Amino acid sequence: MDPYAFDASVSNGEYSIIAGIDEAGRGPLAGPVVAAAVILGSTRIDGLRDSKKVPEAERKELFSQIMSTCRVGIGTAGADIIDSINILNATKKAMFDAVNCLGVVPELLLVDAVTIPGISIQQAAFIRGDNKSACIAAASIIAKVTRDRIMQEYHSEYPAYGFNKHKGYGTKEHMDRLREHGPCLIHRRSFEPVKSQAFF
Repeated sequence: MDPYAFDASVSNGEYSIIAGIDEAGRGPLAGPVVAAAVILGSTRIDGLRDSKKVPEAERKELFSQIMSTCRVGIGTAGADIIDSINILNATKKAMFDAVNCLGVVPELLLVDAVTIPGISIQQAAFIRGDNKSACIAAASIIAKVTRDRIMQEYHSEYPAYGFNKHKGYGTKEHMDRLREHGPCLIHRRSFEPVKSQAFF
């Protein structure tokens, strides 16, 4: 099904302001989890799909189109918050903050995989929602590009780890750098193998 048709079918004509919610960065060993909320409205952007399936150059172009034509909210939760309340709750907090940053109150939230506590807005959660819904796919792209840019900035602060390449994920290069230098301030101390102090 066309992702715009999917959103229309879920709305069924009952909701006029629909926001898609998705996140990026639940799995890495370092850096924040980033969530985005996007209201497409009447805007139609060709090529919207799961950000992981979009080449980087196209992803950046889609990011620019979404940011310039749609209403967008972004929320983040850093490693300290992730370590304090766990990654799932940190993800939900980032999503909550993203919705609150939209500037308007949506009538319906379409969320990738989870439901967001503490919000009175009607919600619908979909497994692999970024493959089904246009507004969730748009949120996926915003979250992914935003997080990549944050990790690029962290690379300037902590150049020894190569965050500009692996974005904090547990690649061989990242493991090698951890063994050499130990964790830095943006590493998630609650995540293995950082948790077991294997790199101290």
